[in-house]
Amino acid sequence: PVVPAAHYMCGGVNVDLDGRTDLPGLFAAGEVAHTGVHGANRLASNSLLEAHVVAARAGAIPPPDHVPVPDLPDLSRPGVGQPGPDRGVILEHEWSAVRGLMWDYVGLVRSQDRLDRACDRLALMRSWADHLYAGSVPDTDLAEIRNIALVGWLIASSARVRLESRGLHTRLDAPEAVDPPRETRCRLNGQDVQVDMVPLDKNEGSHDWT
Repeated sequence: PVVPAAHYMCGGVNVDLDGRTDLPGLFAAGEVAHTGVHGANRLASNSLLEAHVVAARAGAIPPPDHVPVPDLPDLSRPGVGQPGPDRGVILEHEWSAVRGLMWDYVGLVRSQDRLDRACDRLALMRSWADHLYAGSVPDTDLAEIRNIALVGWLIASSARVRLESRGLHTRLDAPEAVDPPRETRCRLNGQDVQVDMVPLDKNEGSHDWT
C-alpha cells in the first residue's frame, strides 16, 4: 500500500532560491524544502522541478575561501559496554511503533484526541530514545530511532496547534479552513517545542528565477 510518509514533511524546511537554510552549510531541495515557488500546498509532482532547479543552483555556489575545520566530537563513552543481544529486536519494535502511531494518529485524518495521544506517547518515546542514546555507543540505528521520535513529536505538536482543515491537514473536529491562511512553524526550544502560526506572505512564490 502507498502511505503518505513522504508528505509529512511536505514543504517543511525554509530555504531561499539557492536551497540555503538558516544553518550555515546546510541546503535542502525537493519535497522537504519550502521555497514558495509552487504555493503553500504543492505536492510531490511539483517538487521534482524544484529538486532539479534548486539543487543545480545550490551546487553552483562556490564554497567559502576559508572554512574552519571543526574538531570531530569525542564519541567514546567510558564505561559503556557493547549492546546486548536483544537491542536490535527492541529498536526494530520501537521503530515500528513510531511508524504505526504516526499512521494511526497523525495520518490522513486527525483530531484533537488523536494528536494529544500521539504527542504524549512520542514525548515518552523521545525521552527513552535520548536516554538510550546517551548511555550507548552511538550507531546509525540509535540515531534513527532518536530522530524519528523527535520528528514525529514535532509534527504531531505542530498539527495539534492548527485548528482547521487545509491541504494535507484534515481534522475531524475542525473541518473548515480558517482565513487568513497561516503557516505552522515549529522549532525546538530546549526540551519543549515552540509552534507559531505565521500569516502567509501574498508575494511569496513570485520570485525572479532569472
